[in-house]
Amino acid sequence: MTLDKLTNGLNMLFPLILVSPARPENIGAAARAMKTMGFSQLRIVASDAWQDPAARRVAHGAGDILDNIQTFATLADALADIDFSVATTARSRAKFRYYATPEQVETQLLEKRQWVNSMALVFGREDSGLTNEELEQVDLLTGIPMANDYPSLNLGQAVMVYCYQLSTLNQVEAPVASAADGQQLQALRQRFHQLLAQLEVSDDEKLSDWIDQRVGLLEQRDSAMLHRLLHDIEKKLTDKSSAKS
Repeated sequence: MTLDKLTNGLNMLFPLILVSPARPENIGAAARAMKTMGFSQLRIVASDAWQDPAARRVAHGAGDILDNIQTFATLADALADIDFSVATTARSRAKFRYYATPEQVETQLLEKRQWVNSMALVFGREDSGLTNEELEQVDLLTGIPMANDYPSLNLGQAVMVYCYQLSTLNQVEAPVASAADGQQLQALRQRFHQLLAQLEVSDDEKLSDWIDQRVGLLEQRDSAMLHRLLHDIEKKLTDKSSAKS
């Protein structure tokens, strides 16, 4: 299969997002990894390091990706048009408990692309990764299992690992699901938090975090069924409240 066919296989919005990258060489290496594996959409948050000539030198043939970079002031801005997002992070830097392996991310995205319109993969800063506030903006966390804690991968290497793993998405045509709604997960998460507030348990941070991270793992049918269940719960609570007044 040629690179052109790979590139044409992913017929949806799927950018890789680099948050505040400091080294132009890492941006160039990321672009080269993307090009090699058939990805073409790169977004940069709060950094102009990609304009340094060193980025283009390391990109080596992936200059078109650098030419078409989209820049954003914040991660929230970069994710504004994204239905489902995955962030890479070191486990020690996040309060969430569940971390998908690259293989599990591939499985999740192959399913999600049947019913969401856009997906994104987010990479953090070279020295400090993503903040907890930024991690809370994504749907799923992932990390690369390593033999020991010390030699961590640099940004370019991490991008290559995920581009290689997720290149399957470029090779498989996405099935078209009926009545696809990319906002299902976001709406479901909001309804859960509204229910927690109504039950006066919204201060249970562990429960809130568990909901946030597990919702991102739901398939379309599971999401639809939970929406139905929450509708019934909300109706019952409303009926009880009306009966008391």
